[in-house]
Formats: sequence, C-alpha cells, structure tokens
Amino acid sequence: GLAEAMDVHQSTASNLLRALIEAGFMVSAKGEEDRRSVRLQLTARGRRVLARAPGPFTGVLPEALARLDKRTLARLDRDLGVVIAELGADERGAGIPLGSDKR
Repeated sequence: GLAEAMDVHQSTASNLLRALIEAGFMVSAKGEEDRRSVRLQLTARGRRVLARAPGPFTGVLPEALARLDKRTLARLDRDLGVVIAELGADERGAGIPLGSDKR
C-alpha cells in the first residue's frame, strides 16, 4: 500500500492524505469493486503545486547510497543519529548550513 511505499506507518500516511484532501490538493472515493480500497486523485490545485515541486535528488551521494546494502544503511542511519544528537540539532537549526558556525 501507500504507507509501505512511503516507508511510513499507516496512520502517518492516513493523516498526510487527510491533510492533502482537506487542503484541496486531492480527492478520494471508495473503490467500486472493493469498498475497503480508496481511489485518490489530484485536483487541479494539486497538479499545479506538484508541477512546481522539485524532482528527486540526484548526484553522487544518492547514487552511492542506493548501492549500499540494508545492513550498511541501517548502521549509517543509526550512526548519523548519534552525530545529530551530538550536534544538539533541533528545528531552529534546520535552515543553517552544516559548514556554518554562527556561535
């Protein structure tokens, strides 16, 4: 399903879709054959926003990460979490480049 494709919990995907629908970016309808399924469709407003959205990241880093096995990626994720914790990162620093030291 969608949550699995996005690699998020089902409730997270549901909340995201609900917000997109409430904002007028998507519409939903129950499946005709299977009432448990839901059909999603972008609205004109959603298509306009999507047309302005940046594409997927490209370059040497994403390509290198794509070649790593799951164990290596899991270890990297864990280790980067330690680095982020040591940086004391929070939302206030989200826009500050890593190479900038404004202290």
